[in-house]
Amino acid sequence: MFENLSERLERSFKLLKGEGKITEINVAETLKDVRRALLDADVNYKVAKQFTDTVKQKALGQNVLTAVKPSQLMVKIVHDELAQLMGGDTVDLQLNGRPAVILMAGLNGAGKTTFSGKLALMLKNKRAKKPLMAACDVYRPAAIEQLRVLGEQVGVPVYTEPGNTDPVQIALNAIHEAKAKAYDVVIVDTAGRLAVDEPLMQEIAAIKQAVNPDETLFVVDAMTGQDAVNTAKEFNDRLDFTGVVLTKLDGDTRGGAALSIRTVVDKPIKFVGTSEKMDGIDLFHPARMADRILGMGDIVSLVERAQEQYDEEEARRLERKIRKNQFDFNDFYAQIQQIKKMGNIKDLASMIPGVGKALKDIDIDDDAFKGIEAIILSMTPNERTHPECLNTSRRNRIAKGSGTDIQAVNRLIKQFDQTRKMMKMVTNPKMAQMMQRMPRR
Repeated sequence: MFENLSERLERSFKLLKGEGKITEINVAETLKDVRRALLDADVNYKVAKQFTDTVKQKALGQNVLTAVKPSQLMVKIVHDELAQLMGGDTVDLQLNGRPAVILMAGLNGAGKTTFSGKLALMLKNKRAKKPLMAACDVYRPAAIEQLRVLGEQVGVPVYTEPGNTDPVQIALNAIHEAKAKAYDVVIVDTAGRLAVDEPLMQEIAAIKQAVNPDETLFVVDAMTGQDAVNTAKEFNDRLDFTGVVLTKLDGDTRGGAALSIRTVVDKPIKFVGTSEKMDGIDLFHPARMADRILGMGDIVSLVERAQEQYDEEEARRLERKIRKNQFDFNDFYAQIQQIKKMGNIKDLASMIPGVGKALKDIDIDDDAFKGIEAIILSMTPNERTHPECLNTSRRNRIAKGSGTDIQAVNRLIKQFDQTRKMMKMVTNPKMAQMMQRMPRR
């Protein structure tokens, strides 16, 4: 997402390279290119024009410091305005009801049902909530079954009423069930609809009036670009929703919806879908997204993903093993699994400043660890626990068993040995004390 926009903006800023100061002439030329880049990314025309007018006004009012180049100042102004354009602040769910009710709305195929499952998993695992999902799509034959399967997958119960074709009554009964069984959040999954489908629009309005939700989330497919913004406006006029969810941001989308939708409907983007996996959901952070658009990476999100997979007790156990030089291939394999849980490798790399651009044209397979995993799993339990026993004959057997060659096995063992030495050195108390005594620059 945003790759083309990032490249175009970077080229725009180069127009100011070598300039000693920002003038009306050179800033106009730069911003003409910026506006063109935004329009190519499918940003609403009025939004793009308003954005560049605001940037121009702020840029011409700035005194460029000696230590700051005009192009750097322009990047700073554009960054701040991009973040503001997408909402400025992060807006989380407001769940005050007992139970709190979240009503899902959107077009057919936008990903409402899948997102309902993702949201239920997030509330359960990260917010310590006890959610219940209500299957209120009585039109699509497989909708109830899809939600039931997702519920089993994420360990969240699904309220259904087979044979009942009244979604308003089903939603009310689900809330009654939640009160009786102490569920604190009810996620109401409704049927997908077209904005022009008057009976269905009246139906979802009736559901909203009946259940009085804490949150009404409009789920929109970011791949639909500018159409997503127009549809959001029509839905908001009828439902007055509280927030937007952008799905499929990991797809081949130009990003115009994310940049336009906040301004057009004046409602915050609350969540984004980042992958097809059930944990592929993130709070939407406008400033972090601006960082990524301008190629600055997103270290904060990267650290947060790492912390989600961090197990304090496991870390202490690992540290004890490293200090005793007992770190083995079982531990190495476990660390790989933790990295994989953090998400798509290329997506993770793009969060590191400068790396995303370097990897732009490089195809990184999601199974980048496949060869390493095959080698480790081809070892016997004793070999994984005691790597020092891996002689030439054992290595040849492992190469054959993993479908690799002896060079790949030797390379992995060498890397493992180097990693083990480095980890032991870092956890050595004497080394830690010596590093603390080193003068700070």
